[in-house]
Amino acid sequence: MIKKQIEKTFDKLWPLCRSITGDGYQASLDILSKINSFKKIHFKSGTKVFDWVIPQEWNIKNAYIKYKGQKIIDFKKNNLHVIGYSSAIKKKLTFKDLKNNIFFLKNSPNAVPYLTSYYKKTWGFCLSFNQYKKLKKKGIYDVLIDSSFKKGKLTIGEDIIKGKSSKEIMFSSYLCHPSMANNELSGPLVLTYLASEFKRKFKNPRFTYRFVILPETIGSISYLSKYGKVLKNKLIAGFQLSCIGDKSHYTFKTSRRENTLADKAGINLMNDQKNTNIIKFDPAIGSDERQYCSPGFDLPFASFSRSIYTKYSEYHTSLDNKSIMSFEKMERTVNDLLNLVFNIENNHYYNNKYNKGEPFLSKRNLFRTLSKKERDLDEISIWWILNYSDGKHDLFDISKKSGLKMISLIRTAKILQKSKLITQLK
Repeated sequence: MIKKQIEKTFDKLWPLCRSITGDGYQASLDILSKINSFKKIHFKSGTKVFDWVIPQEWNIKNAYIKYKGQKIIDFKKNNLHVIGYSSAIKKKLTFKDLKNNIFFLKNSPNAVPYLTSYYKKTWGFCLSFNQYKKLKKKGIYDVLIDSSFKKGKLTIGEDIIKGKSSKEIMFSSYLCHPSMANNELSGPLVLTYLASEFKRKFKNPRFTYRFVILPETIGSISYLSKYGKVLKNKLIAGFQLSCIGDKSHYTFKTSRRENTLADKAGINLMNDQKNTNIIKFDPAIGSDERQYCSPGFDLPFASFSRSIYTKYSEYHTSLDNKSIMSFEKMERTVNDLLNLVFNIENNHYYNNKYNKGEPFLSKRNLFRTLSKKERDLDEISIWWILNYSDGKHDLFDISKKSGLKMISLIRTAKILQKSKLITQLK
């Protein structure tokens, strides 16, 4: 049971002020690295990564708005109160001067919105609409943002587990938002515990596995700038993990190509759970699967979520907190993805070695000798595999056509191979 461990790690990560760079990000990655060892890959500020440039490192110590000596907005109570990458400011301002730099959501009056300005210098505060309504229109406000910029680094965490084949399966998630739960912490937590459990259960994997944690967008672009050619040559399936920690059912988003091994494996998992919430790749909205599937790469990258980004009311606000999380479902996600990996590891194309009608199965002890009305799943699996072992259909294809579970097809394929009725293709 890893549910309690996931929750304990969540509680450690929650108060840290993360961004695409800075001390909060580094501390968060260090916490996750105690569970699963991640190698750190650094990109210095000012480094050109394709059309982008790594920004300066940003850190913040304190921020508040005071009125008559009383803090009415306090960064230390909620780190969403400050726009990410805000410049430093220490001024006395009238309400008229202040109001253009404060942001709220009228349609969600109790929520503090999450805003950033990574690539253009500005400053600002976020507060709930109910807090905004309490601001006095007269008088002077003391405004402080104690932040700093420096030439630093953007960091990516990577763990590569070598397999028998150099062909790769990749899992990716982001770690760059301050205190938000489903949209921020669910992905890297699931990925970290998945990597840790993978090492425990798969001692000699068939494929090579790559687990990556990075800042969203600029991180995946940086990663592609360094390893894009390697991934184009070796990656056969990738999965982005985002917004995967609340109480909803899965949402599966296909890759741009829609017919990759990642799509087959993901849709198979969804079909097993009788979940039809499968959506097609959309370049206008999403997480880092947009970068992995972008022009010049078009990697076989799909995405798993639960309540997907923008589609739940708490998204990008202070209401995306622990109360909407299900650590039991996060543990289940880890187990589901381990099963997905098991299916990928045991998925093959086969050729039927007997091509003169249906082989006599009974003499090989593969079929009952006493006729009866009921048919068991292993018998049904035999017929499906024999018929579609043509070098063109793998087990995922057969599962989709037949409705049979992969575990049954995998078991049956091994029996048929041992009986020398089918041969496994490389």
